Amino acid sequence: MNPGRIAAIVLRHFYLIQGSLSRVFPLFAWVAIDMVLWGFIAKYLNSFASAGFSFIPRLLGAVLLWDFLVRVMQGVTLAFFEDVWARNFLNIFATPLSVAEYIGGLVLSSIATSIVGLVAMVLLATTLFGLSFFSYGIALAPFLLVLFLSGIALGIFGSGVVLRLGPASEWFIWPIPALISPFAGVFYPLSTLPGWMRNVSYVLPPSYVFEGMRSVVSGTPASLSSLACGTALAVLYILAACWFFIRTYRRAVRTGLIARYSAETVS
Repeated sequence: MNPGRIAAIVLRHFYLIQGSLSRVFPLFAWVAIDMVLWGFIAKYLNSFASAGFSFIPRLLGAVLLWDFLVRVMQGVTLAFFEDVWARNFLNIFATPLSVAEYIGGLVLSSIATSIVGLVAMVLLATTLFGLSFFSYGIALAPFLLVLFLSGIALGIFGSGVVLRLGPASEWFIWPIPALISPFAGVFYPLSTLPGWMRNVSYVLPPSYVFEGMRSVVSGTPASLSSLACGTALAVLYILAACWFFIRTYRRAVRTGLIARYSAETVS
């Protein structure tokens, strides 16, 4: 892969964001709303909690981590959708740019935008509600890594779905995080789920993160084997998502659908 071509994709999206307040504002606005809303809900619940128990790290921490995954996913899909909305695919792939380089550019763009959202969330959670993730130190890194890899996998897969079905199918992509969150155990232990839902949870990398974080908040170390399993699943899903995207792209080129890409569903 050519690093210069990957950088060109990142630079394109940087210029798009730089020149539009409507693209900058969502990078931190929605995460700020989530932090404030769930932060005050957690403070209210603390008024009913027993001494020594706090909802702040359990609820607000879960919201922060889940929003991070969602921002990573949307960082990939929104960068891809910019090309969908602008009908820019023929212009991009008329260049020597490869599909792998294009995906790499989307991922790097997602890293930049998700970091902005993460910093905004951490600052709000720390200054308004006293939730300091820095107290966990380097132990937080593997949790964020699994969530980051999971978000990248979801973003690439969602982009492949839209490439296959057409721009109108983007509305199938936005609800994906909400659909998987009940199975990931974001706000409750997996033990509260019925058996069939727990079976689904075991193949979702984020479920290992939230179970591990609940252990850390309770004062017990997270299971390294569980984190390793979550990481392996996330990497596997990234490879599968890349395979799906590349296969979909080649089919679109072979059948000529990429030249007819429009706002209607492509069948």
